[in-house]
Amino acid sequence: MKTHILKKFWAVAAGAALLGTAACSAPATSGTAESPAGEAGYPLTMEHAMGSTTIESKPTRVVALDPSYSDAALLLDADLAGYVEYRQDPGQPFAPYLGDVKEATAESVNVGTLAEPDLEKILELDPDLIVSAQVRHEALYDQLSKIAPTIFSVSTGPTWKENVVFLGEALGKKEQAEEAVAAYEERAKKVGEAILAKKPETTYSLIRFAGEDTARLYSSDSFIGEIMADMGIPRPKGAPDTTESIFVPLSAEQILDGDAGLVMVSTWAPAGAEGDASRAQQEKFESNPLWKRLKGDVVTVDDETFVASVSIQGAHAAITELAGHFGVDPQLP
Repeated sequence: MKTHILKKFWAVAAGAALLGTAACSAPATSGTAESPAGEAGYPLTMEHAMGSTTIESKPTRVVALDPSYSDAALLLDADLAGYVEYRQDPGQPFAPYLGDVKEATAESVNVGTLAEPDLEKILELDPDLIVSAQVRHEALYDQLSKIAPTIFSVSTGPTWKENVVFLGEALGKKEQAEEAVAAYEERAKKVGEAILAKKPETTYSLIRFAGEDTARLYSSDSFIGEIMADMGIPRPKGAPDTTESIFVPLSAEQILDGDAGLVMVSTWAPAGAEGDASRAQQEKFESNPLWKRLKGDVVTVDDETFVASVSIQGAHAAITELAGHFGVDPQLP
């Protein structure tokens, strides 16, 4: 995907009209609605996963302690003061699916890993807002709240669209966030309809190798599951599924349970021993005679985009790739 096309898409998507689709609602909040006057919407009190937080004035400098919130901050043209690493090359901390964000992130500071953010670095950045999720940093909430107003969603994966609007409200950009979500949903629907018009029996699955004893068959509640639901493309009837997790474990002997019209295969393969374990697992599964009996179209997809991104930008990139695979109009502006 060309960088200049992506950059143009994000700019258009963020300002697109609602196109008649209903945007996702944010977690419950209270306070004055966004005002064209900017500061008139503040102080803003937000109810969130960890309680209630009052944001005294419109935030500009944001520290995002989850990559999905880094993506959301960039989507909403916020000043991303700080971000965390997540299984990425520290020299290239921002994923290719974001397009060219060098200018937007020129002064953004790495504040440590997702597992261990550096509180001293965050303090030095003097942020106006800190955003993360209870599932990520519940134990750090009290300390973070002493640095700056801090808001947490419950999770990041299952609520990725709602989280964009959640951050948008805190930034005084709720309408922009809702429009970005609605534009994504409209595009997903159009591309999905085109795929099904061309191949009405299309179904999907995504199998991921992460260096474990079993492979991961991603569920309807996963990031890719929601993208495909927004596209209107179903999983095969009777396919293993769960609402308790984002994936169902599959042993090598169960691999045919992951069959579908389109079988997407991704591998978490960072440099080093962890990536080596994932690659070895993939080789073991794909050398199993049962793998050759998969009837669907088996396609390798980018793990960072289709699994780990959990963002509007990542979802758009996945849709573009799927449109290319099926040979339909990607519905780019």
